[in-house]
Amino acid sequence: MKGTHIHKSHNVSYILYHFVCPIKNRRKVLWNKKRQEDLQAICSEIEENYEIHFLEIGADRDHVHFLLQWVPDESPKNMIQKIKSITGRLMFERNSELRKELLWSKFWTSWYYVNTVWRYGSEDTIRNYVKNQWKEKTYEMIHKSQLTLM
Repeated sequence: MKGTHIHKSHNVSYILYHFVCPIKNRRKVLWNKKRQEDLQAICSEIEENYEIHFLEIGADRDHVHFLLQWVPDESPKNMIQKIKSITGRLMFERNSELRKELLWSKFWTSWYYVNTVWRYGSEDTIRNYVKNQWKEKTYEMIHKSQLTLM
């Protein structure tokens, strides 16, 4: 199922998210292979219990990149909170010395970065698809806006 569309009874989706999660105080705690393997194993357990698919996990010692896919019935915020909560708790359980290294703090910062990842092309590709999908050329643009930061 990884890397494919998710088929449910009333919808089909293919949404990928790129999350970046820094470790608390930017501590470089993912330097050893065992901890990286523990994080990967925890993410595999999350996959088994939730409709979340980890397409890629990349550790850069003080932060982690996740490429994720899930059924779009939960917001990105809820999903990342769930992932951070479970991984943080289990990383401490499996690596008790981490508490000292992180100064008895949480595993993750409250901050994260999220972005959607395009499989089928750019914004222009999607606009052209929508514009040209009708056999009869009856398409009329009703609204067009630029992306803005809130």
